[in-house]
Amino acid sequence: MRTANGQERAAQRRGFSIVELMLALAILALLLAFAAPSYARWIAGRRLANHAEFLVESLNAARSEAIKRGVRVNLCKSRDRRQCDDGASWESGWIMFADENRDGRVGSAESVIRVEGPPGSGITIAANLPVADYVSYTSFGFARALNGALQMGTFVVCMPGQTAINVVLANSGRARIDRTARRCD
Repeated sequence: MRTANGQERAAQRRGFSIVELMLALAILALLLAFAAPSYARWIAGRRLANHAEFLVESLNAARSEAIKRGVRVNLCKSRDRRQCDDGASWESGWIMFADENRDGRVGSAESVIRVEGPPGSGITIAANLPVADYVSYTSFGFARALNGALQMGTFVVCMPGQTAINVVLANSGRARIDRTARRCD
């Protein structure tokens, strides 16, 4: 049987004291202080990896379209999303188009298949000479320059504070991701 005094003690045990609450909040603040920078780095790393994967997907889609359509399909850098622009950089964005007359430019009768804008978030894309301006796929799915030469190269996808990710275009025309240990500036 409970007394009035016993019921009063049970009511006092249900909550936290101010000291216990302050201690829990201090521990939570410490955990957040240590976890937040790691989480931010992880998010930035995922953004970079996602864009590298998106570039690979765009290259593979251009290859697939060339085979499907039976014509040359180009992926080129573009600022205005209408024409190829050799003065632009890959992080300006790119367009994919069916290059039926094989001149490397979007003609009035040629269809633009896909348009992509800049990646944002401080992501840069540098490419070596064979793929500096464009990637062109033949109807057989091989990457060949407009003059017919073999086209293979590397795109370096970077973001300050992250490790660079290489997107490698192989001689078969397939693209793949190659992780590096090199830090981006």
